[in-house]
Parts: sequence; structure tokens; C-alpha cells
Amino acid sequence: MKTTHISKSTFGGVKRIALASALCCAGLAQAQTGDGVTLYGLVDVGVTSVSGLKGGTVTQLASGIMEGSRWGLKGTEDMGGGYKAIFTMESRVEADTGANSNRPISGSQLSDRFSQAPLMGLPTALQPAVTGVGALLANEFGVNVGTYGGRGFDRQLYLGLITPVGAVLAGRMYTPAFETNAMYDIMETQSGLAAGQIVAFPAVLEIRKSNSIAYRIVKDGISGALMYSYGDAGESSASHMLGVNANYKTGPFSVGFGYNGANNELGQKSLTTSVFGASMELGSDKVSGMVIKIKDDNPASLSAIGPALTPQIGAAAAAVVQTAFINAFKQDGTLYHIGYRHVTGNRTMSVAYTSYNDNGPANADVKSFGAAYTYSLSKRTDLNAVVVRYDNSNLAQVAPGGNGYIGGVTASAGTGSTGLAFGVRHRF
Repeated sequence: MKTTHISKSTFGGVKRIALASALCCAGLAQAQTGDGVTLYGLVDVGVTSVSGLKGGTVTQLASGIMEGSRWGLKGTEDMGGGYKAIFTMESRVEADTGANSNRPISGSQLSDRFSQAPLMGLPTALQPAVTGVGALLANEFGVNVGTYGGRGFDRQLYLGLITPVGAVLAGRMYTPAFETNAMYDIMETQSGLAAGQIVAFPAVLEIRKSNSIAYRIVKDGISGALMYSYGDAGESSASHMLGVNANYKTGPFSVGFGYNGANNELGQKSLTTSVFGASMELGSDKVSGMVIKIKDDNPASLSAIGPALTPQIGAAAAAVVQTAFINAFKQDGTLYHIGYRHVTGNRTMSVAYTSYNDNGPANADVKSFGAAYTYSLSKRTDLNAVVVRYDNSNLAQVAPGGNGYIGGVTASAGTGSTGLAFGVRHRF
């Protein structure tokens, strides 16, 4: 929320993404005219008001309401014969503070099911150990959202070669399943109304992966990608990930599939995500739907809990605590998303409904629904307003965030939250 998890990236910032970056390598090259380097970026900032938090309703300035603020460099060289070299280097930045990371409104608070010993099936006497581990995990999984490990270009950094038979890219990139998610999310991952916002922690999608190699192709309405990651720096060599996607578009109709399968630091099969989506465009209207299946029986980055606790509470108790955290972070659920968008002149209205059915013991079901409105002042600047409601059931307690930041958690399990956001976005 381990860089592979949501946090480090949030469901962030991919409008039409390099998603088409990935699914259509040609699109990357077409974004630039001729050889050379282009400086680009986006600044998105506004005021948010979120209810249901421990401190009640919190109103504040925030960066990344619709899209995460960022700046980057991209370049291309036409080598002739259908061959082009391309690169992208993209860094996040917080428009409210100038920093390259942020924290959710709820700070380092974790959901009750990850921080209260009784809810984890542990005796109250082990609460101090649970609290200590929780504080470490809050940072490991990215409650602090932003650059990790001193990365200067946390969002993207890759070099690629486009050929007549596809493209090969290497570096830090968006994953195939996430690209499919971004394509069939009616919000294109923008704002707290985006589908992925209700499952930001623990992550249900690997968003970006470092040390990756990808092959991408697009031809006659069919596009696809195959990606292999050797894992992030500092991770075990066993932490690999394989991803694949495919999309078919004919006229106004599009259908696609994406899959990510990762191993944890022990080489065990960990988070796997399968995304199925379809959309239909009818003039100025668009309807999009998506189903995401999530499974993780061996959560990553938890095997060190036992050894770390052993000196304080003994090996037997440490093993029990580690097992409790592993069970708490296991995932088995399905996300459903449906959305509608209408564009009239310089105005865009979107409505969406998303639900997550958690099949695990916590039964942490979440539903979100709301609307977003964009008024374009020019080709590069627009005003945005978003209202979204999160309904948490049982042990769920998710609060609304934005594209550039995680909303965090509500005051207690089962407490719902409403988010209001007003902002301005400028692209350069």
C-alpha cells in the first residue's frame, strides 16, 4: 500500500494512461513528434472534506484529487524501417507541500482487523506485539504513500524499442492487469470514485513493478502485453511476477482481460488478480463494466515478523503473532464495477457504482457510489467536483481518497464515510 502494493502508487494517475502506453506502444511514439525529448506534467490540487474519521469530518487541501500530480521526460528516436527508440521518466510530486510523498488523512492508523489482537484471534496479552508490528507494517505496505527506497522516478522509468512486430520495454512500468483495470474503470482511475479506491489496502492489484521486461503489440483492433518482473530492489529473488493482458476493440465496443500473478519472498504463490472488462460508446455516452477476482493465500513481506518478535516474546508466541498477521492479510474476493459517462461540449459527468465482496473471515465488504463533474476551462485546465459515499460492512473501514492519495480508514469497523472534493487540474 513492499512497493508492489497499493500504497506506493495508489491507484493513481493514469489518465488514458501510458496504459495505452502499454497496450499501444505506437501511442507512445505518436505522443511525440519527431526525435527529441519532451518535458511534461500535471498539477492537480483542491479541497477535500471526508466524514467518518476518528476526528470527525476533516477538511484539508490535497494534491491529486482527479490525478496524481507529476512531472516527467519522454523521448523518441526514429531509426527508420519501422524502428523507434523511446523512453519515459516520470516522478510524482505533491502540489500541496512540494514533497514526493504524502500520508492519508487518518495518518498511520490501520484498520481494526490489522491492529486489534482480539479481532486477529489473539489474546489481549499480545496486543503490545500486535501494535509494534502494525507500526512497522504501516510503513512497509505504504501507509506513507509516495516514493519508496529513494526512487526519484517512482511512477515510471523505462526504455523501449518499437519494431514492426511489437515493442520491448524494460524498467519500472504499469502492470498488465492494472492497465486493464484502468481501461474499464469509467473513471480511468481518477478520483475517489475510481473502482480501485475501495480496495487500496491491502492491495488487490500490483500497480507498478520495477525490474520488469515487457513485450507489447497492437494490430487490427487487437492489443496485448506480456510482462515479467524480477521483483523490486531489496526483495527476495523469489519475488517474481508474471502479467498478461489482451484487448479487442471493434467500432464502439471493447472487451479485455488482464492477469497478474506474483510470488512472495519465499517463492510461494501470492497475490493473483484477474480482470475482465467491457465497454460501449454511443456518441457522447459511454458505459463500462468490470469484474476483478482477487486471491492471495500467501501474503508477501510477512515472513520476517516471527524472527523480529522472538527476542521480545519468545519463538512460540512470535510464531502465533506472525500466523495471525498472515491470516489477516490473506485475500479472497471479487470486485464489481459499473459506470456511465456523458460528455457535452466542455462538460463531463460520470456516475459509478463499485462493490467488493470479501469472502474471507473478516467479511470486509465495501460499496462505493457517487458522481464526478468536470468543467474544462481550456484544453489543458479544468475544474472538478466529486461526491462519493463508501458503505463499509462488518470489519471494513475504508475512507475516500483521491487518485494521488489513499483516503485511509474510518473511526471504527463498519463505519461509512462520505467524501467531497473540489479541485483544479492543469496539464503541461
